Amino acid sequence: MAGIVLRGTEVKSLRSGKLSFNDSYALFENGELFLKNLHISEYAFGTMVNHEPMQERKLLMTKRELRKLETKIKEKGYSLIPLNVLFNENGLVKVEIGLCKGKKSYDKRQVIKEREAKRETAMFRKKISG
Repeated sequence: MAGIVLRGTEVKSLRSGKLSFNDSYALFENGELFLKNLHISEYAFGTMVNHEPMQERKLLMTKRELRKLETKIKEKGYSLIPLNVLFNENGLVKVEIGLCKGKKSYDKRQVIKEREAKRETAMFRKKISG
């Protein structure tokens, strides 16, 4: 769990559920952890001071936790992705981040092969029933 630096309109938008994790990830820059590509929609009732939806946001963790994650990230194939955004009992926004290992190319081929097989069986069943 990590805290996140947000502006007022971002928090209001999060409370109304305007959040998208698509292609978001965490990245280290100068020993600090930043969340990139997290889309928080603009607050509908905001004024000219509304936030930018796709800006990078700083994650707040202790130095010890940051060092531990940074050593894991330097290993081949690991990355940090946000899993969940929630409000704690004090009303603060917390981000749950996961340390994930990317798929190998042969894993990707297997997934594509399974997807095509399902598609073919669905088309075959459609021809039989229709």
